[in-house]
Amino acid sequence: MPQLDTSTWFMMIMSMFLTLFIIFQLKVSKHTFLFNPEPMSTKLQKQNTPWETKWTKIYLPLLLPQ
Repeated sequence: MPQLDTSTWFMMIMSMFLTLFIIFQLKVSKHTFLFNPEPMSTKLQKQNTPWETKWTKIYLPLLLPQ
């Protein structure tokens, strides 16, 4: 059974890391970043729900007249 030749693995792994680094740098360089970011307001906006605007009553089946 022949032995596995591992002499080229180091160059393959290093070239893969180099390629991934270059691709990552190209991807990041295409993004635009804000120079002076402004903090967003943290006020919570109240959302009106339908059950808050009208009166509702829940009838249980045992309380209904028979």
